[in-house]
Amino acid sequence: MLNSKKLLLSFLLICMVVTPPPAKVVAITCGTVHNIMHPYCHKYALFGESFPSECCNELKSLISNITNSANRQSACSCMKGLAFTEKQVNRLASIPELCGANLPFKIGKDVDCSKVN
Repeated sequence: MLNSKKLLLSFLLICMVVTPPPAKVVAITCGTVHNIMHPYCHKYALFGESFPSECCNELKSLISNITNSANRQSACSCMKGLAFTEKQVNRLASIPELCGANLPFKIGKDVDCSKVN
């Protein structure tokens, strides 16, 4: 009985030493979000240029890069910082619908990005 407890304890100790810690999730940066959404979506959202279809490629690239909650929350915060005027916010918020894409959060100054899952 004592030997089996020692064996079990030894096994558990080895597992603790050998098992690596869980990987830390690093959120996407605003620089990355801005780079993905540049130049086509920026020109439309910020300057009111005609809507280019290439913007949809940028949006789909962003969506493919925000596959966890931390990245979605970070991207949400970054998108809030992209537009300054109400017109810019409205144009930015219209991009997912224009592209037929499902962005996993709403774009707007009043959105609480900490609640994005």
